[in-house]
Amino acid sequence: MPDAACDHGVVAVRFECVTRLAIPPAEAFDLSLSVAAHVASMAASRERAIGRASTSDLLGLGDEITWRARHFGVPWRLTSRITAFNRPYRFIDEQVRGPFHRFRHEHRFEAVEGGSRMADIVEFEAPAGWLGRLAERLVLACYMRTLIEERNRYLAARRPRNRPFSTLRNVMVGRARFELAVSWSQTGG
Repeated sequence: MPDAACDHGVVAVRFECVTRLAIPPAEAFDLSLSVAAHVASMAASRERAIGRASTSDLLGLGDEITWRARHFGVPWRLTSRITAFNRPYRFIDEQVRGPFHRFRHEHRFEAVEGGSRMADIVEFEAPAGWLGRLAERLVLACYMRTLIEERNRYLAARRPRNRPFSTLRNVMVGRARFELAVSWSQTGG
């Protein structure tokens, strides 16, 4: 996929975070669709679900949910819809209303030795033309990647103790691609 911004359906920012979880793919899939887990993982931004038709904790195909959070000291609202759903392998959520010109988050899950490999593929485009492109490169690409990694650390904390946690960051901004692998272990306790 081309990585340059334009008005012809090409996204301005695309990045991928890959995280190993010490739980089976079906459990990781459901945890990623849990409203309660999402709210807990985004506690730093005081994210809350403020609009939703269903009372179930798990989102499903066609479900819409409105989130309210504070980012950069400003309150934001974003409504997303689950637009693809293939349990326990893949689902996609996309913004239907909110601050982005376009926002798409694909979640993929596969079984690996000791648990699951979870891949988050995030594509977005800021509004406001060239000012939006500047914001993407200077602030938003890194900020959004950090939010996804924060969420993934929360999900990974649901693993048995003393299991390693690792993540691979694959980021594209403009024509540049960055990869960074990080791993650590939780011990003691």
